Amino acid sequence: QVQLGESGGGVVQAGGSLRLACTTSRGFSFYGLGWIRQAPGKEREFVAAISWSGGPTYYGDSVKGRFTISRDNYKNTMYLQMNNLKPEDTAVYYCAAHRTTYQTPRGLDDFGSWGQGTQVTVSS
Repeated sequence: QVQLGESGGGVVQAGGSLRLACTTSRGFSFYGLGWIRQAPGKEREFVAAISWSGGPTYYGDSVKGRFTISRDNYKNTMYLQMNNLKPEDTAVYYCAAHRTTYQTPRGLDDFGSWGQGTQVTVSS
């Protein structure tokens, strides 16, 4: 099972940027990965996903055009570049891996391994 850990969260003003990183255990390069977030009192929300090869990427409607997902398999790391942040982006952000190798996650049910999460707070 893939193990994951997030970093890079923090407090930023609206309109600012943050970059989250997700480091993974051995075997990382065989899994499609993604980011999910959960705001207080709300359900988990799909943010973005990337294929195992770094090719196809997918985004939730609320972050399209502002967030970019990428990965570096040599460094066993995935990234989420977040630009033009809004207060409604405030949430705990989790990185996660698909349940099956070589598959790209497209929804919350596709994820089988999760990190512990990192807090992102956007002030107005």
